[in-house]
Amino acid sequence: MLCALGSAVCFGTASVLQAVAARASAPGSGSGVDPVLLLRVLRQWRYLAGLALDGLGFLLELVALRSLPIYAVGAALAASLAVTAVVASRVLGVRLSGMEWGAVCVVCGGLALLGLASGAEGHGTGSTALRVGTLVAAAAVLALGTVAGRLPGRARAAALGLGAGFGFGVVEVAVRLVDDLSPVRVLTNPASYALLLGGGAAFLLLTSALQRGSVTVATAGMVIGETLLPAMAGVIWLGDRTRPGLEPLAVAGFVLAVLGALALARFGEVAGEE
Repeated sequence: MLCALGSAVCFGTASVLQAVAARASAPGSGSGVDPVLLLRVLRQWRYLAGLALDGLGFLLELVALRSLPIYAVGAALAASLAVTAVVASRVLGVRLSGMEWGAVCVVCGGLALLGLASGAEGHGTGSTALRVGTLVAAAAVLALGTVAGRLPGRARAAALGLGAGFGFGVVEVAVRLVDDLSPVRVLTNPASYALLLGGGAAFLLLTSALQRGSVTVATAGMVIGETLLPAMAGVIWLGDRTRPGLEPLAVAGFVLAVLGALALARFGEVAGEE
């Protein structure tokens, strides 16, 4: 859980830096899958610093996913928006209202409940069909980005954010499906390629959403995409469970953490404006 929370700190801080860098870059082609835009923002030092934090956060996420159920890690990652709010208040001089500080407390409380109720990760290794399914889902994220880039305004930002969330969700599930780290098994496991494709697609979509759309809407969509479906996959196919008798506590903690994070999604917009 400490690694999951450390990952949230890294991702939350990185989002402030990347939103500022994306808004400072020249517009791309307008497509949701725009590698040229990604190359352009890579010239911004804030974006590079954000990527470094993302890399550290991803390593911590990998450790967490090897020990905790996906639903616990997903809720912790959603709490990165609370980190974004706090960092924005300190670094960018953004003022949090009493209600917004309350939302931060709700996120922290939800994570505390979830930490108390979470059991160990499930022992399911997933079927071949699930491994192939993650690869298909990763490719679908790219297709969604291509279509979403043609939508107008808020619909575009919501679709791109949701697609990015699905991409990050694919990564969460794929990490659990790469159970044998021997070179031959890694190279022949479809989940290995799903991890790379899903993560790359998510970064492309999120960068495009931050650059041209409403960051508030995009981050809200991302939180939904990276928490709900991966959590369901972990429970249904990988055997993730809570400690005996603490299922209601886990559900309450998950709901509180996600709702609190969604209430703070507007801080992506604040960071982008700065």
